Amino acid sequence: MSTQSQTSDAFAMYKQNVQKYFENISKLTPQYFQSATELQNECMKTCQKTIDAAVSISQEFAKKSGINTEIPTSAKTAIVDTNKQIVQASTVNNQLVKTAIDTTVQNFKTFNDNVNAFAELNKNIIQTWITPFTQKN
Repeated sequence: MSTQSQTSDAFAMYKQNVQKYFENISKLTPQYFQSATELQNECMKTCQKTIDAAVSISQEFAKKSGINTEIPTSAKTAIVDTNKQIVQASTVNNQLVKTAIDTTVQNFKTFNDNVNAFAELNKNIIQTWITPFTQKN
């Protein structure tokens, strides 16, 4: 049984339950992100090791079978330049995504900073609408 007092007021009960929900989510979210980060790191390690192993096997096969693995200078330049562009594009993409996320976070912070002002404004509007209908003592 809960040690928190139960209320019969719908709004108080709603607030209690929403608070419990967000307290729980606040505890779980860091665990979720830690697990997701660990999964991503293991996936990257696995991909890198798999590619390294495949290259190593191919290299060994080429060496033992006498296949010439020399790359012409023009092809080598094209491969290196293409890889540089891929890395640069990846870096720019990462910066764009990070900027978009940072901007979204800032927008949420701004909204959070102003939500009480919005609520107060709405309370004042409601009071203005209700005042003509309330009895005066």
